[in-house]
Amino acid sequence: MEPGFFRDRSEAGRLLAAKLGAYANRPDVLVLALPRGGVLVAYEVARALNAPLDAFLVRKLGVPGHEEFAMGAIATGGVRVLNEPVVRALGIPDYAIDAVAVKEQEELARRERLYRGDRPPPDVRGETVILVDDGLATGATMQAAVKALREQHAKRIVVAVPVAAPESCEQLKEQVDDMICALTPEPFYAVGFWYQDFSQTTDEEVRELLESAHEQVAAHPH
Repeated sequence: MEPGFFRDRSEAGRLLAAKLGAYANRPDVLVLALPRGGVLVAYEVARALNAPLDAFLVRKLGVPGHEEFAMGAIATGGVRVLNEPVVRALGIPDYAIDAVAVKEQEELARRERLYRGDRPPPDVRGETVILVDDGLATGATMQAAVKALREQHAKRIVVAVPVAAPESCEQLKEQVDDMICALTPEPFYAVGFWYQDFSQTTDEEVRELLESAHEQVAAHPH
């Protein structure tokens, strides 16, 4: 398979939307994007499905002193997910977890304000949620997002990505109601390898797209 399969995230979103036709024009469907790159993909998906779009933020909780190693995550809506085996194996005390969570919660809240302004976080209770990102490498962030949405009582959880490492796609399939990985190349290399343009998405772009999607839904409610 050629590198740069997708021209950019917008094209990837349109191709992904074509595989999600079953969810179009349904009043119970909500598209949630993992920022930042996922928002450009999800914008096209939400537009094609005529569904509302919002951001769903996940912040990794790093092990104190070994921050790259995740002991859990926090997500939009005040949900905390812990990797219990890691916490137990390393004997991490509650106060240490709380300290890391407070710091990450501040960053998460800052980004929520930046992306969403005064709008409240999405209410996913009883909804069919389509979680979108620009690709899945290890899938750890997406797994945390799925767990958080389960805790918030989403009715159905669908994960949709343009490209994924085959094993990550398989692993997540077990945890969700529906899984769409448009491309599962072998060897996988990296998410960015499959995009001709994989430039950094800015906070400003994220904010503008969410704003635009919000206005479209307000103008044409279900």
